[in-house]
Amino acid sequence: MSEGTFEPKIIGFLCNWCSYRAADLAGTSRLIYAPNARMIRVMCSGRVDPTFVLKAYSLGADGVFVAGCHPGECHYVEQNYKAMRRFLMLRYTLERLGVESERFRLIWASAAEGRQLAQAIDELVEGVRALGPLAWPRHLVAGAEQEAALDKIVHEHAEAMEIPA
Repeated sequence: MSEGTFEPKIIGFLCNWCSYRAADLAGTSRLIYAPNARMIRVMCSGRVDPTFVLKAYSLGADGVFVAGCHPGECHYVEQNYKAMRRFLMLRYTLERLGVESERFRLIWASAAEGRQLAQAIDELVEGVRALGPLAWPRHLVAGAEQEAALDKIVHEHAEAMEIPA
């Protein structure tokens, strides 16, 4: 990294059964992809609570992605559909907070798709690099409307965050 070049910090939440194994395959296949992403293994993409994403941004991430099994192939039956609903809800909320939608992605990758996952990560890194640093505090102090949006997150999206019995 040369002086003055922005290198984004990317956080990825990867499903244990497919996406994390795809990342492992990319590594063992010696595929070269951007080292900017830090992977966090979760049992299922459907278990990624929206607060995890918000916390990643608040702690300095410039971009976040959630990666899971392809729709219809989830090891927990339909939890990746839950991840998709949460992703759409959270992307909408983030846009209202002034965070560009290009900074948040949902990626489907099976265990055999290491190359595709690596390519998706590279695309995210390049997109975020072009946008520049997030500067999260700038977005939070912009006005009362954004503060109100933060207060409403839990109430507006209670169903998406509901834990099935």
